[in-house]
Amino acid sequence: MSSLADAVRTELERAADPRKAPEMQRYMKSEMPYRGVAKPERAALTKKLFTEHVMSDVDELVAVTLELWREAEFREERYVAMDLTGDRRYRDWQNPDLMPLYDEMIVTGAWWDYVDEIAIRRVGPILQADPETMTPMMLEWSADADLWRRRTSIICQVGAKTDVDTELLTSTIEANITDKDFFLRKGIGWALRQHSKVDAAWVRVFVDSHPDLSPLSRREATKYV
Repeated sequence: MSSLADAVRTELERAADPRKAPEMQRYMKSEMPYRGVAKPERAALTKKLFTEHVMSDVDELVAVTLELWREAEFREERYVAMDLTGDRRYRDWQNPDLMPLYDEMIVTGAWWDYVDEIAIRRVGPILQADPETMTPMMLEWSADADLWRRRTSIICQVGAKTDVDTELLTSTIEANITDKDFFLRKGIGWALRQHSKVDAAWVRVFVDSHPDLSPLSRREATKYV
């Protein structure tokens, strides 16, 4: 066990609030239990621990992240694993080489609280920095059998503002537009709604030209149009 992983578990246990834990688990519909450590407390905890345990290279970052992720007994341990990958110290290590790590977290996490954070704050920036590598991968993911890879391909550009690749966005949405899954329909609407903040006209044309959009996707997409 790494010293950081050991310290994370010790500090989470110390900060645990058994009164909050069941409510947090019910809200997230999680099979994995919670310690009852809310995000502000977790942020304070990780700020201290990440300063005390700095990763020496990207291989150590991946190894410790996977240790926290794979061996987690409480959901907060996986949140800390995600926090670790997003620490500012490791910003320069964010490139397609980390995609196998993020892919495992997306597929095995298989729920929106994990997937959305990784899709938007990890996969999205890598896509922006290396579109030649990442665009074909996102196109492949958009037609993947795994629901959460498909959702990632759709929402990974949320937050990209004027840098959204509308051709990629179109392709990932069209690959899933008739799927009845709630998370895909919601993701489509979310991605379009966010883009409408910078290009409402494009979104309006897209919505009007795609009558097979679900009512949920359409409603979300046109919220600001």
